Amino acid sequence: MGIFFARCSQLGADIVTMWARYGSQYLGGMWSTLKLAVLGTAIGCLIGFLCGILSTIPCAPQDNPVKRFFLKLIRVIIRVYVEVFRGTPMILQAVFIFYGLPYFSGNVFHWGNVFVASLVVVSINTGAYMAESVRGGFLSIDPGQTEGAKAIGMNHVQTMTHVIIPQAFRVLLPQIGNNLIINIKDTSVMFIIGYGELFSIHRAAVGASYLYFPSAAIEMVAYLCMTLASSIILRWLEHKMDGDDNYELVAADQLVGAAGTYTSPKSGSPYDEQSKEFKRKKGGEQA
Repeated sequence: MGIFFARCSQLGADIVTMWARYGSQYLGGMWSTLKLAVLGTAIGCLIGFLCGILSTIPCAPQDNPVKRFFLKLIRVIIRVYVEVFRGTPMILQAVFIFYGLPYFSGNVFHWGNVFVASLVVVSINTGAYMAESVRGGFLSIDPGQTEGAKAIGMNHVQTMTHVIIPQAFRVLLPQIGNNLIINIKDTSVMFIIGYGELFSIHRAAVGASYLYFPSAAIEMVAYLCMTLASSIILRWLEHKMDGDDNYELVAADQLVGAAGTYTSPKSGSPYDEQSKEFKRKKGGEQA
């Protein structure tokens, strides 16, 4: 037990030493990680929503053959894109996009900015996951919503933008948050193409100090702080989108004020449907 406490004390001292030397670099790496994760998730969501809209365009047998051909082609392209980028690791996608494009273009095309290349990788990868989630979110909306929109003359784009997407967004918000948290952690693979995120800062600090575990402890706490902060913000946003839990009607409403005050007419009065006078009057009107 004494050895354990001694090692914990030594770990604390090493962490303090590492933070004193490389604290600013760790903070810079956290900022780079958050910037890439947030922007990549936002762009990936846009890609996912676009793929979801294109995948759900109605296609009937009586439609124009050209329209049916292009819709089927678009759906095949989306399916290939989703399967390829969901079925391969992000680290290999980064290698193929960053090094593969210059290789196949004979260095005609090359990435001048590592951040842009990293953003493209994260965005495309996120879009592949979001495409299926968005499609499922659209299908979860009551078909009566679409039928009602078409009944008042809306086309598919108008139906999606004004009716389906606003409702599906609330359903998809937890999945969007989940992808953000995943991206905060998975951006660590971008060190492979030289992007200066948190994990690459950890590798550089370890190479200079040889204190691998203390640096890993700092990195783990940093990732945990970023993901917890993201979870708290997303939960708050979900709560705001849910609206107020109090559904009591306003007492000043005239209808509310009259609620419960109505009483049936007295038996035998001219307003009593069961009275002889009311039946006689009703019979005279029908005659």
